[in-house]
Amino acid sequence: MAGPPVLLSTSSVYPENCAYAFDLAERLGYDGVEIMVWTDPLTQEAGALQALSSLHNLPIGAIHAPTLLLAQRLWGWEPWAKIDRSVRLAEEVGAGVVVIHPPFRWQRDYAEGFVEGIAERQANTEVLLAVENMFPWRAGGSEMQAYRPHWDPVEQTYEHVTLDVSHASTGSMDCVDLLHRLGDRVGHVHLGDGTGSFKDEHLVPGRGTQPADTLLHELVERGYTGAVSLEVGTRKRSMEEREADLAESLEFARKHLGQPLP
Repeated sequence: MAGPPVLLSTSSVYPENCAYAFDLAERLGYDGVEIMVWTDPLTQEAGALQALSSLHNLPIGAIHAPTLLLAQRLWGWEPWAKIDRSVRLAEEVGAGVVVIHPPFRWQRDYAEGFVEGIAERQANTEVLLAVENMFPWRAGGSEMQAYRPHWDPVEQTYEHVTLDVSHASTGSMDCVDLLHRLGDRVGHVHLGDGTGSFKDEHLVPGRGTQPADTLLHELVERGYTGAVSLEVGTRKRSMEEREADLAESLEFARKHLGQPLP
């Protein structure tokens, strides 16, 4: 497939498991899979992931480190240990990217050395450590900066960034403008959509207000060499609705990347 490979994130099938994600990705015609490291044991074991990859003839394009709020205890409490283990997992399964969230503001020691720690680790691996754009937490008329050094990666010195369209929407940002400001530092893309709600919506691309189509066109024009990973929320959908949503998401990506439709 010419142009960026289109991956299915295992988070897009939650609460279904990793094995189901591989099966669905193969049936729908995705180019590969992004693994969200989660309580599902298959997401944590290189051997199991390699077996699934071989069975379905789908490469693993990215590993999402367990840095989410609900994954605080997964792989222990030490944040850098989680990052290091994620990098090793990516190296073992042949994934080119590790997606990382910035620290929460209460993780003070981790946050104070985060930018430098990412740079040090990046110097020792060919895997891209791509820190994701996040958003302020909002409730009513108030707003809290939950991430340090900041939820917006533009002013930080990360060598590589994951551009998440849904997070851009929640942060009241335009994903194309964010691409322009980040430039060649964008090493990975999470494709979804949003309406600007305070909730992180992860809608099917095209169902929100973000210019996701323009983003994909510009990535192609720039000669972007990373992957585009569908990260779409389907938790409250039936099996049939989930599969239809993820087929529609793939069709959207293929169309605006200029690739043959599945």
